[in-house]
Amino acid sequence: MVGATTMIFSIIMLLTNGLSDDLSKLSLLHPPFLLGLIAGGATIFWFSGASTQAVSTGAYRAVEFISTHIRLDEVVKASQQDSKKVVEICTIYAQKGMFNIFLAVFFGTLACAFVEPFFFIGYLISLAIIGLYQAVFMANAGGAWDNAKKIVETELRAKGTELHTAAVVGDTVGDPFKDTSSVAMNPIIKFTTLFGLLAVEMAVGLNSQGHSTIVLLLAAVFLAINLFFVYRSFYGMRIASKVAGALIPRPA
Repeated sequence: MVGATTMIFSIIMLLTNGLSDDLSKLSLLHPPFLLGLIAGGATIFWFSGASTQAVSTGAYRAVEFISTHIRLDEVVKASQQDSKKVVEICTIYAQKGMFNIFLAVFFGTLACAFVEPFFFIGYLISLAIIGLYQAVFMANAGGAWDNAKKIVETELRAKGTELHTAAVVGDTVGDPFKDTSSVAMNPIIKFTTLFGLLAVEMAVGLNSQGHSTIVLLLAAVFLAINLFFVYRSFYGMRIASKVAGALIPRPA
């Protein structure tokens, strides 16, 4: 967070010429700045959902393979080949989720930097502040769910009961909360602020050379690509469901 804050202040110093120009644009009364605050917070909640979705889908596919290929109730150990296949499934879905999320963040940063410089400042401020509290919340909530399941299993000795079933369901949410989304928030914030410093300098430089139309066109292109990968991060990672024996295909 210290690095992200330093980068944000560096961008502010760059755009305001050492806090001497355009200070009125660092205000909620400046519409782009206000919209940037909203967009930054929305990005954090999108990332939380997309990363949790990727983990849930990968876990579901791994369990699906285990239930059909490995008999856990037998004395015979699972084969090494089957074990490798489970690891492969988890790796594939982790890479798919990472690919969509990274490209969405990459092009989203470019789009916000090219739209309007002070929109981007508001975006970064909101991203850092809301991201910090969201990460703390998800780490604590995930740990609470995980500990609740352990208490049910060890202290209450209530395995096989409805209470234990509820605790397991909670833990399936808690694990991606505490092990994926919360800890991945920091590199997302750092990458956005560091890369954003370069992107906003490029956009300001093009504007100063009179290429404002090109800047807006690039912003529109970057935004379209960003929305494509945001869509894929959810609908491309959905778990196909079965209804009355028929498989409902998930959107591409």
